[in-house]
Amino acid sequence: MATTTVNHHRLSSTTNRHRITSSFNESTLNDINNFSNKSIRLAKSITNLLNLSIEKPSLKNLLQRFNQNVVVQADSKLDLPTSSPKEDISTLWRQIHGGSDWENLLDPLHHLLRREIIKYGEFAQATYDAFDFDSFSEYCGSCLYNQQSFFNKLGLEKHGYDVRRYVYAMSQYEIPRWLEKSYVADTWSKDSNWMGYVAVSDDVETRRIGRRDVVVAWRGTVLPSEWYEDMQRDLEPLGHDEAKVERGFLSIYKSKRVTTRYNKTSASDQVMGELKRLVKFYKERGEEVSLTITGHSLGGALALLNAYEASIMFPTLPISVISFGAPRVGNIAFRDELHHKGVKALRITIKQDLVPRMPGIVFNETLQKFDDLTGTLEWVYHHVGAELKLDVRASPFLKRGSNFIGIHHPETYLHLIDGYVSSTSPFRPDAKRDVALVNKYCDMLVNELRIPPCWYQLSNKGLVSNKVGRMVRPKRSPEDIPSPPIEEENLDV
Repeated sequence: MATTTVNHHRLSSTTNRHRITSSFNESTLNDINNFSNKSIRLAKSITNLLNLSIEKPSLKNLLQRFNQNVVVQADSKLDLPTSSPKEDISTLWRQIHGGSDWENLLDPLHHLLRREIIKYGEFAQATYDAFDFDSFSEYCGSCLYNQQSFFNKLGLEKHGYDVRRYVYAMSQYEIPRWLEKSYVADTWSKDSNWMGYVAVSDDVETRRIGRRDVVVAWRGTVLPSEWYEDMQRDLEPLGHDEAKVERGFLSIYKSKRVTTRYNKTSASDQVMGELKRLVKFYKERGEEVSLTITGHSLGGALALLNAYEASIMFPTLPISVISFGAPRVGNIAFRDELHHKGVKALRITIKQDLVPRMPGIVFNETLQKFDDLTGTLEWVYHHVGAELKLDVRASPFLKRGSNFIGIHHPETYLHLIDGYVSSTSPFRPDAKRDVALVNKYCDMLVNELRIPPCWYQLSNKGLVSNKVGRMVRPKRSPEDIPSPPIEEENLDV
């Protein structure tokens, strides 16, 4: 009985203690909730007064605001000119042309140099826009337009240059992905491709830039992952000195065959013959003459080979190479010879582009720091000249990711150059070039801009409706049909 009484007392004490604790906790929680509610109401009142939000913005909200800002930026430029006004550079042309290796002009990028780089980049881009990639065309691998209408058809007459000669190339090695072939049996050429052109500044542009500028533009490739597999990667001697260059590049530049229609002479012979005539003609008129050679990707490699040869033929001529996304071409002796011959080279690269790292991804100029131990390694590839390095992440208009073809495309380069100020500055808000051009042949623009990928193509892919309503492939105009180059030393300029 006593035990029962004691247990009952303990149970009552425990129950009372639970009630007291529960009552205290409930009271405490109510006080905290009341205090919390008052704090939230006070915070909301202050927030409303200040027109702020106390919620932490989510990543999705930030991206939406960022993308809306990109769209606003793009829309604000729709009615603005797509290029800066031309400025007279006649007193500065030697610096702009690389006379001092572009010292103090690249970072930050001088606005006059930016405009000239874009001009030469558009000359390189033109070799793609005018190229017939249609493998079902009997003219696949040729230029779509004749020399007289070339710049007009491409909307580049604004630059004030005239095309003087087309250049054709072939290769003695089997490099199918560098040179386009037609499926048609009866084709304009079974061996050659159109590889570029020689142009010269007209009188108005000559006065603006301070000299008669002869330009050579070399066509490249936009499929780096494919042509890298076909790259020979072997260094071959260039002349009798220690300079060596990549075998495949040299083959395209030097190959010829008597039995062909367009390469009885090599691309090298065609270009150098035209340069010899033009330089002689304008020099005899007492004009100052410069040579600017440009190209993208493979075209940048051919540009260096061209510059090397031109520096031997014209030892006192100012020669500059402006290349975009170009691979390494030769060894350190090749680099040194170009330097000693006075050739100025400006390489524009993108950090995320793979092609400028080729060939010699492992064995390249970075090994030069070990020369004291190894001596000069003649089989190691070296880049040539000054470098302007761009970054895809600098542009708010471009997608991130591993779109290697899109990153390598020349229009991506031109877009980034147009917006580049310095290595520490944001993308230039007053960049002029049309952003839509980036998606010409790729898918690099953010989706919010609603620019379709790969939009640049012939209407109906070149087909037209004939007189009875059938879709047919039209015949080329006679003046646009390619004709073999004329090899005459005395041909009038």
